[in-house]
Amino acid sequence: MRHAGIEDADFKDQMAPRNWPRLKEKIAAIFKTKTRDEWCGIMEDSDVCFAPVLTFEEAVSHPHNVARKTFVEIEGVAQPSPAPRFSRTRAKIQGPPPRPGEHTDAVLEDWGLSPRDIETLKTAGAIE
Repeated sequence: MRHAGIEDADFKDQMAPRNWPRLKEKIAAIFKTKTRDEWCGIMEDSDVCFAPVLTFEEAVSHPHNVARKTFVEIEGVAQPSPAPRFSRTRAKIQGPPPRPGEHTDAVLEDWGLSPRDIETLKTAGAIE
């Protein structure tokens, strides 16, 4: 409350579920007053339990994730490391993730579509 500058008396009874819809609106309004990076600057190095919402690219290079080796790069593609990590059984990623559309035909055939149906979808621009 202190870091967000909340001095609203309504928050004194914040554990009452009946108040949550109204308090949620107030919190949302408060968080809209600053950017994500401004909030990070306020909360970092404090006892506040928080984490910013990052894009995938930001997550890959975030210092916490770099230190924990949360992501690996395989064939030029960054992807999450296997989790959980065990001391005796090492999990490995077998290869890069599939390219968009790489398995489309096989999946659609598995769902019962005929090659003709799949071609019709491609011609219509429904799939690539």
